[in-house]
Amino acid sequence: MKKYLAFLVILFLVFACKKVKFSPEGPTDVRVRNLSDLTLYEVIVNTSGGIDTLGDIGPGSVSDYYRFDKAFPKAEIWAIINSEKFYTGPVNYTYMQYLGQDKITYEVYISSMSDKTLTIFNVIHEEPISP
Repeated sequence: MKKYLAFLVILFLVFACKKVKFSPEGPTDVRVRNLSDLTLYEVIVNTSGGIDTLGDIGPGSVSDYYRFDKAFPKAEIWAIINSEKFYTGPVNYTYMQYLGQDKITYEVYISSMSDKTLTIFNVIHEEPISP
């Protein structure tokens, strides 16, 4: 009898446990805000979930949202400024968590004119993507 009771308790515990639901990896709607005082031309974003051209972004302005399969807190961003190509640098996406099904904004500024370097200052989670 004790064996049956122990078996029932174990069976109850197995079925009573809730499975942890991980957030899905995407899609993520991404836009870029230009924090610099120069226009960013032909902005290209690579989120490891796709590459897309966002167009030109004026000083203090934001681009439209573009949908990516997945996005991370860091991204590779290219832009042309004063006829020269600026870049955030390569990103290692290993061990990064997905941003999930959100609308996000990468805030970007020019960190070095001489090195032609862009930097992501902040990632803002605007709102969840509505179905």
